[in-house]
Amino acid sequence: MRTEGGRGDGKIHAGRALPPPFKGLGLGRVPVPAGSPGGTAPLTPGPGEAGNQLPLGFGRIVSLLKSAGCVFAEDEATLLLAADSSPAQLSLNVQRRIEGVPLEHILGWAEFAGGRIAVEPGVFVPRRRTELLVNQALDLLSGGVLEVPPDGVLAAPPVVVDLCCGSGAVGTAILRRAPYVELHAADIEPAAVRCAWRNLEPLGGHVHWGDLFSALPPALLGRVAVLAVNAPYVPTQAIRTMPPEARLYEPAVSLDGGPDGLDFHRRVAAGGIHWLAPHGHLLIETSDRQSGRTSDIMAAAGFAVRTVRSDEVDGTVVVGRRPAITDIQGATKALHGKRPNSNGPAP
Repeated sequence: MRTEGGRGDGKIHAGRALPPPFKGLGLGRVPVPAGSPGGTAPLTPGPGEAGNQLPLGFGRIVSLLKSAGCVFAEDEATLLLAADSSPAQLSLNVQRRIEGVPLEHILGWAEFAGGRIAVEPGVFVPRRRTELLVNQALDLLSGGVLEVPPDGVLAAPPVVVDLCCGSGAVGTAILRRAPYVELHAADIEPAAVRCAWRNLEPLGGHVHWGDLFSALPPALLGRVAVLAVNAPYVPTQAIRTMPPEARLYEPAVSLDGGPDGLDFHRRVAAGGIHWLAPHGHLLIETSDRQSGRTSDIMAAAGFAVRTVRSDEVDGTVVVGRRPAITDIQGATKALHGKRPNSNGPAP
């Protein structure tokens, strides 16, 4: 997701603790080509069910979900039944799901990187492919990026930024495994910022509201060790071909990356090099098809780049390392000279 406007340093709110993750189902993004709002008639009773007075059973829910095109109908039925809801609420939840509402928005959480992430309606749902972004950040934090002195004691915790954070899934996953970092997250969407606060505040993370780097505290300038970015990278015209549950229920600003999908990659590369510490790293999630152009954009901004691909999670991340000494101003001017008109998770 992306960010805009001023910076809000105040506390948004903290949500209630989430129950343990459901075992055996990776929900990072459920690939269900369900229907569209208003396109399904109200639930009708199945054999042996007296109207809506009796709760829906497992078999009936599975049948309804399969009819709507849900690929993992049995798993989804299990999760819907496991939710703490009345029979009437269960019926409503099933109805919403067969209408195409993302399962994660109905349940209020998504499974991501081995844990649960709170999500709310109108907030981008974290995809499993983004776990590669988390793993690359953690690899850097456990390696040379920290430049740990011989005595093994860091002078200050490394600063990590989850930019275009959405629900804060990337930052949350990093903090759960590397609680020693100073984590900052930022987004443009107020709903996303509130959701990110629910996830990050209990772990000690900091959440900001604003447009990309303008959201961050100025004190972070030149201090960021790892800048992890899952900015929108769907070309504008391609959004209309996306599954309804993404196109209709996730905010357009979390998907739309401009005419070629790379508007935000240009902005992040141009600005990010100033926020990174010497030898700091910028990590940008992109698609396999767009990775070459994302890499070129980052190289033009002054980064030494490499591309990481994971077939396991179907993820692609371009990693850029800021040199200790570089002509940042010249590289940034060159980048702006090449870029087309630009005003600036991916499905």
